[in-house]
Amino acid sequence: MHAMTQQQDFSLEDQQWMQLAYAQAEQAAALGEIPVGAVIVSAGQVIGAGYNCPISTLDSTAHAEIQALRAACQHTENYRLPAQATLYVTLEPCTMCVGALIHARIQRVVFAATEPKAGSLVSARRLLENGYYNHVFVYEGGCLAQQCSALLSDFFKQRRAQKKQRKQEVQSAAMHDHK
Repeated sequence: MHAMTQQQDFSLEDQQWMQLAYAQAEQAAALGEIPVGAVIVSAGQVIGAGYNCPISTLDSTAHAEIQALRAACQHTENYRLPAQATLYVTLEPCTMCVGALIHARIQRVVFAATEPKAGSLVSARRLLENGYYNHVFVYEGGCLAQQCSALLSDFFKQRRAQKKQRKQEVQSAAMHDHK
């Protein structure tokens, strides 16, 4: 299935796993990182979890999906994921993350919010529709979309307010220096 789905169409289990991904996103927000979280589930248990942390780790590849993939591969002691593995992520994956998910052989991706600028499943690019990958996975979007979108919106609203505050403080300091 490749679609944006209504919230009520997701199983209770999908929603519970997405809540865990949301909790990971909250950890990213607490560090001042863009709040994106991910968990990988196989055979009814979390085998990997991660949150966005490229700033704090000084690693441009440290997206939530990549962090969860690294943890899952360590957990399973294999660079390929188990056949029934599902990724739950609070934001539609970017091109880099879709590529990593293909290489890891994920079977299913459930994401919450779409990413109009960088989303690579249904938004800016539809990478899996090209048909030239040696592995494809099923994906669905919209699970807890409002909740996850609100976390992202609030984060960016707060960030803009902080930026505005700093600009005003700099202007105020400059005014005092001229007196």
